Amino acid sequence: MTQQPPDEPTASSPEELREQAEQTRRELGETVENLAAKTDVKVRAQEKATALKEQAGAKATELTGQVKVKASEAAHLVQDKLPAPVKDKAAAAAEQVKAKTGQAGQVWQDKAPEPVRAKAQQGVEVARANRTVLIVAGSVAVVAWLLLRRRGRR
Repeated sequence: MTQQPPDEPTASSPEELREQAEQTRRELGETVENLAAKTDVKVRAQEKATALKEQAGAKATELTGQVKVKASEAAHLVQDKLPAPVKDKAAAAAEQVKAKTGQAGQVWQDKAPEPVRAKAQQGVEVARANRTVLIVAGSVAVVAWLLLRRRGRR
């Protein structure tokens, strides 16, 4: 005859004994499932990869925001440092570019085939989505060009 563990009460009827056996089976099944999950390397690796992917996406979003803020700060700094004559020349050049762009756009609409126009429209949408970065890059390029031009005259 086997002894019962002291923490479990003995069954007083066959029905209670069946219930205890069923409870033990459920607990044993859960334990086996937990052990199987721990040994399933492929699933654990996929879970880890998913977590890392989400973490990388969050970090990329955070860094993108930081880059946009820094780019905006740099643009303001460049604009604050530019002398008034340079700003005036840049504004006049921008107006000329706008006028020529309007003329070129009309010629483009008249002569370009539809598939080419569709691809160009996609490019315009991407440029509009990244407007701040493009403006900062353009401003930096203009300032660098002006500085190099100024040094070449000396």
